[in-house]
Amino acid sequence: MLLEQALNTVVFDWFGLDPESRFGGAVHFFLYDTIKIFLLLAVMIFVIGVVRTWLPEHKLKRWMSKGGLWGNVVAAVFGAVTPFCSCSSIPIFISLLKAGAPLGVTFSFLVTSPIINEYLAILMIGEFGLPITIAYVGSGLLVGVFAGALIGRLGLERYLETDMIAGAEDEATERRYTWKSRLKFGVDESVDVIKQIWLWVLVGVGIGAFIHNYVPQEVIQNAIGKTGIFGVPIATILGVPMYGSCAAIVPVAVVLFEKGIPLGTALAFMMAMAALSLPEAIMLRRIIKLPLIAIFFGVTTLAITATGYLLNFLAQFL
Repeated sequence: MLLEQALNTVVFDWFGLDPESRFGGAVHFFLYDTIKIFLLLAVMIFVIGVVRTWLPEHKLKRWMSKGGLWGNVVAAVFGAVTPFCSCSSIPIFISLLKAGAPLGVTFSFLVTSPIINEYLAILMIGEFGLPITIAYVGSGLLVGVFAGALIGRLGLERYLETDMIAGAEDEATERRYTWKSRLKFGVDESVDVIKQIWLWVLVGVGIGAFIHNYVPQEVIQNAIGKTGIFGVPIATILGVPMYGSCAAIVPVAVVLFEKGIPLGTALAFMMAMAALSLPEAIMLRRIIKLPLIAIFFGVTTLAITATGYLLNFLAQFL
């Protein structure tokens, strides 16, 4: 709240930009999300770096690899209780990879974290009611588990940028840390990651700011509303390049639903908008190679589309 008030003063009072204009909104969006993401990067990577000094990588990897889908379920639930958007989830995604977590498990977190969080659930209960919110949360968890499990079974580790995840400890040795060395490890980890991806963050947020403020909502409504049975995949595909916060995503889905768009179609658009975005793809490129980004987006899009059809069917009982 304080950050937003400060930016309102800088952008609209000092710079004299019109808060109702698209350009003014884009500048405010860019500055707000850039600062927010860099703060999250610094804090979350530092915290997880310190935690990792107590949890050797080989032990974490062995624990999260047990029991088939167990790791995917744990990662999806962990993602559901972290209040991050698609871009803000990337710091933890990087840390999980560096800690040796299986690839599919990390993707279960990356998918679920932006789709579900406490704030979004509260907004949905107010707008859609409890039964629909429960159906949405359950579907989001299934999408995360399914997408992560499938990616994990494809053996795609060769598409990781190894310099970004290097540094795992030898399984035979465990370094002894003091409090000072633990804190230093966290700081070094945070600085190192930010130095490697800061430019990608700026580019990604810049594109997100443009899309968020210059793509008319009416265009999306018309495109989805006139496609009949193909509304779900069209809505999902349209949601992929979009980018917005939870506060922006839920109202868009409500408007679509009120305009006569089927419930599952509107929620599929919301899921795609939350879980997949062009800025996220640009930021991920520093960590993973293009074939894996394409597979991640493709698998998740298919899972969200199937979920949209399922929710359309269940809507008559909700």
